[in-house]
Amino acid sequence: MDRRITGTTRVIVHLAYPSHHLRTPKHFNAYCAQTGLDAVLVPWQVAPENLSAAFDGLRRIESLAGVIVTIPHKTSVAGLCDSLSETAGFLGVANVARRLPDGRFHGEMFDGAGFVQGLMREGHVIQGRKALLVGAGGAATGIAEALVRGGVTRLAIANRSAEKAEELAMRLRGAFAGRDIITAPADATGFDLIVNGTSLGMKPGDAMPVPAETLEAGALVAEVVMEPDVTPLLRLAAERGCVAHKGVHMITGQIELLARFLLEEPGA
Repeated sequence: MDRRITGTTRVIVHLAYPSHHLRTPKHFNAYCAQTGLDAVLVPWQVAPENLSAAFDGLRRIESLAGVIVTIPHKTSVAGLCDSLSETAGFLGVANVARRLPDGRFHGEMFDGAGFVQGLMREGHVIQGRKALLVGAGGAATGIAEALVRGGVTRLAIANRSAEKAEELAMRLRGAFAGRDIITAPADATGFDLIVNGTSLGMKPGDAMPVPAETLEAGALVAEVVMEPDVTPLLRLAAERGCVAHKGVHMITGQIELLARFLLEEPGA
């Protein structure tokens, strides 16, 4: 596979803070090599206070195809984009933005679609499940919308800020009338799909997203954290007889979507 970078290579930057945990460049660049796309994804560690200035500078880079976005920038980037897709606009977050020829950015949100696609690729069905989602931030908002759209019978959102969880639940109830969407404590009792949509587990000493004793055997426990590969939550889930689903599957489930969005001409 030829991975030479030339003067025509399209550049994509991955905005994060910190960036040491990023695994998307590895998977994205492998996909480009396998499919013959002349593009490269590079990690950029940008502090939140410098994001706006960095984003403004990117508008002037003609070789730039766009940006992929992760913690903690997804909400901020949505606000910096000149236009948003229906999904990104509804959720108020973006995990990718395409640079248009005139320097404007158009944002999209694929975390939810990627998460559900990752579950399906691993043979898991979400339709009919009772889901507990821990978190109401950037990735979690996309996952919440995708879980409801995918057919869970109940979605409970638990978040450190109960107000933020209720705001997300209200928006979803407005968009999906009649669906069972509530806020709840971070307690996995009675749920057969538990999703950690926070960064808990990324750093040693982080608290568990849910109490260990509430995880019930047979439940599907899924992560968005990709580093470490097996988080303390997933290790505990396996010990308690649950089915563990790694965070990396959310990225592998959306690599093709990201590449098409960034590198294909709109309408192609």
